[in-house]
Amino acid sequence: MTVKAAKSHPSRKRLVVFVVYPDIVLLDLVGPLQVFSHAPDPVMQGNGYECVVVSVSGGLIKTNTVVSIPSKPIDSVLDREIHTLIVVGGDGAIPGRRDAALISAINRLAEQAYRVCSVCSGALVLAAAGWLDGRRAVTHWDDFQMLTEEFPHVKTELDPIFIKDGNVWTSAGITAGIDMALAIVSEDLGRSSAMVVARSMVAQMVRSGGQSQFSPALVRQASDGAGRFEALHLWMADHLAAPLPVETLAAQAGMSARNFARAYANATGTTPAKAVEAMRIERAQDLLETTTKSLKQISTLCGFGDEDRMRRAFLRTLHVSPAEYRSNFQV
Repeated sequence: MTVKAAKSHPSRKRLVVFVVYPDIVLLDLVGPLQVFSHAPDPVMQGNGYECVVVSVSGGLIKTNTVVSIPSKPIDSVLDREIHTLIVVGGDGAIPGRRDAALISAINRLAEQAYRVCSVCSGALVLAAAGWLDGRRAVTHWDDFQMLTEEFPHVKTELDPIFIKDGNVWTSAGITAGIDMALAIVSEDLGRSSAMVVARSMVAQMVRSGGQSQFSPALVRQASDGAGRFEALHLWMADHLAAPLPVETLAAQAGMSARNFARAYANATGTTPAKAVEAMRIERAQDLLETTTKSLKQISTLCGFGDEDRMRRAFLRTLHVSPAEYRSNFQV
């Protein structure tokens, strides 16, 4: 299935249609909706998008919160030129992928859209409609197995926060929908317009789809579920420029080096040395994205010692050099 070619209407707002159904994740909808509702068009000197929320029959749609969302019937936009169609995610996507009326309606909308997208588990619905066959796609990590097993013709990927394959976009869980929406605004209206929205939302600007949906800091916290080494991790983050051998970390934790190494690996699933390297890479990524400091300065501030060690660590972990990473992600 292919999407239509875009038409240029510099004096007309681009129509963004959000498809909802019972039990959507509220943030899957309102995050991207907020982005498109306030994206300035430098040509029109006003908002660049018109947003409409639709469901099969219209009316109030239950979300995964106490808030229900009003929607218009899908038929109300069938005769309009759709610039971006977004299928929202949520637990309702599981029964939704087998809802013949919903799938049929999405196909009718997608056939008249320039761009087709999904947020989170909305990829299950898009896949059921056939729009992801032969394409790279991503979804929330919790739905990855279902998408992979039920739709073998989809080239499912686990890591990225969003993927653009032609004019079909898919995003990972929840807040990744905001990243995808910002990237779409950047493509449509320019990077400056996306930055205006990101700043107003106090959002990180602008995460590329190549970045991972798994935050290293969050992975550490999840692995150390009991929080045994939480204080140590905070201390490590404040002392990355200094040498951090296992003996130093053990002393900070009040343990012998041998007992510390064993206890740390049992609690976090990784070695102290790998944890230090991961934190240094994470800090270097932030500095590469947000500052103009030289690679030598960054390698020193992050404790790598020299550029070559930082480069080897990046290639081993991220499969790109620090210079390539900066080129891709610097704000």
